[in-house]
Amino acid sequence: MIQQTADEIIAGRRLNREDDLSFLINGDLEALRKAANKIRENLCGNHVNLCSIINGRAGRCSENCKFCAQSAHNPTGAKEYDLLNADEVIEACKKNEAYGVHKFSIVTAGRTLCGGAFEQAVNIYSRMNEECPNISLCASHGLLTEDQFVRLRESGVTMYHANIETSRRNFPNICTTHTFDDKIKCIKAAQKAGLEVCSGGILGMGETWEDRLDMALTLSELNIDSIPLNALMPIKGTPLQDLPVLTEDEILRSVALFRFINPTAHIRLAAGRNLMSESGKEAFFSGANATITTLKYVSIPAVLCLTQNKLSCV
Repeated sequence: MIQQTADEIIAGRRLNREDDLSFLINGDLEALRKAANKIRENLCGNHVNLCSIINGRAGRCSENCKFCAQSAHNPTGAKEYDLLNADEVIEACKKNEAYGVHKFSIVTAGRTLCGGAFEQAVNIYSRMNEECPNISLCASHGLLTEDQFVRLRESGVTMYHANIETSRRNFPNICTTHTFDDKIKCIKAAQKAGLEVCSGGILGMGETWEDRLDMALTLSELNIDSIPLNALMPIKGTPLQDLPVLTEDEILRSVALFRFINPTAHIRLAAGRNLMSESGKEAFFSGANATITTLKYVSIPAVLCLTQNKLSCV
């Protein structure tokens, strides 16, 4: 049934809440991985999409997300600084562009970005759009308005990042200073402004497998283009500091599950790759086809491809 369902997905079927999806949770892992890899090969090809981010403003965040080192509610001793200057950000963008990274994003801590800080960010994006023509620009600045999204698009940004983090049921266990519906509203406003959306979340925050399935279905219903999957790395000083980390099998099953539900999206490995062997190599043969990376990973090689079940460079 697993392989048959994969073949139907390749032919155009899309799974939804009306389907019996228990096989994604209880089915044989190796069969599930093999089928998810086949979906990835047929609908996404063998190219791995690389995204790099820069922490443009850090610390003192007003939101109480239980996983986050930068929340003012969590005594983690994380660095704090205001928005980086334009030259520093553009230099980082140029370095990533030179190494063949496909997307570059500024990420800022805080509920939103407004006033002079937002105008400064728009100016930085405009300069990067002009000076770095061979890299796509993404932005991650919290709960912006539709007018702000239009400004970002006009400055050269093509994608906006706004994680839903977890399922609707589990969200209040993770954050109470904003809601799941605030996230959905933000995503829809970005899409209305003409931006693609990158949205995923963190696995291992006490959620059930049913929560992970619900999260994947929500992202499918929102037509999300890029889905970053983070495995929780418990941080001392946060309320989740004592949670156990996920096993490699749990991560691989999660990747395959998200590929079945979101067959044409970029399933993007993010935090937690060091919980797996060979920096998550097997996840790329379980349905993943993208990753968040840094210069220390892309300097050798520039771009990754999947060919004949081997990672190779072009």
